[in-house]
Amino acid sequence: MEYVKLGSTGLDVSRLSLGTMGFGDRERWIHQWVLDEEESRPVIKHALDSGINFFDTANVYSLGRSEEIVGKALADYAKRDEIVLATKVHGRMHEGPNGGGLSRKAILSEVENSLRRLGTDYIDLYLIHRWDYTVPIEETMRALDDVVRSGKVRYIGASAMFAWQFLQAQHVAEVNGWTKFVSMQNHYNLLYREEEREMMPLLRELGVASTPYSPLAAGRLTRDWDADTERARTDTTAKSKYDSTEETDRQIVEQVARIAEDRGVERVHVALAWLLAKDPVVSPIIGATKTGHLDAALGALDLELTADEIAALEAPYVPHQVSGALAPSESVPGRTPGSAASPRRES
Repeated sequence: MEYVKLGSTGLDVSRLSLGTMGFGDRERWIHQWVLDEEESRPVIKHALDSGINFFDTANVYSLGRSEEIVGKALADYAKRDEIVLATKVHGRMHEGPNGGGLSRKAILSEVENSLRRLGTDYIDLYLIHRWDYTVPIEETMRALDDVVRSGKVRYIGASAMFAWQFLQAQHVAEVNGWTKFVSMQNHYNLLYREEEREMMPLLRELGVASTPYSPLAAGRLTRDWDADTERARTDTTAKSKYDSTEETDRQIVEQVARIAEDRGVERVHVALAWLLAKDPVVSPIIGATKTGHLDAALGALDLELTADEIAALEAPYVPHQVSGALAPSESVPGRTPGSAASPRRES
């Protein structure tokens, strides 16, 4: 395993990280392919045995069940100081007012809830899961600074927003002497490259790490376009992200397959090798639900694509609808008095 610094920090993270949205409870989440605790533990153990030290979860994944599973497994299998543990805040966790979002009340309550579920007294990387249009960014950044100064959080990061929002948050933190974001967990892969327009150049300029989610486009980059899998049939979130550009996306998938065959490697190696070559990508988040998924992903660390291969992979791309960053009307779904907490689309 390779280890690199997380952006401009001194924190060492594995070149690949394990995303745990797929660990939880089908009754509390929209995805029917998630693994329960017994099924999840071998994947977490295999990640540790493979040298992965960076684990990513969120409070909203199965409404807290993912955090519980991850925290218990890591406590059983690893030393806490050797692990970099990330979780997120924003999604609606309970019905009624103040059930989600990025208010001071929500952040201070949810960090305590996450610490309890994870079974730890500190979180290495605490991310805001989305932008909250209903709360002043000054309130959010001050609350995040407070949880860092309290010792409950070591670093803070952000996920899936517009570049102007990220820059505004960084500016507010800087002028007030508060803690700034050190990472951006953005939607970025061969099928979705809208982040290259503004976010990726901004991150390079600021020295902020990118830890992309959905690096394999929900598996689309690793199999034939028409392959029949449970996730391909049931993952409505992935369908909403990619099906509208099927014609050109299919061409990219075919290029991945061709290069993999020419190089005698797996398709996952090609897709991840492309991503790992993109500055400032530090540690793509691998949403593995089988130990074999991790083994396949690790092979990408040994592959370096040529300039011609990269050009061939990128040539078919066409602009996509923005996926990840929220519009004002989407901020904190269900944020109406008396609305019930419910599973949400998250990554």
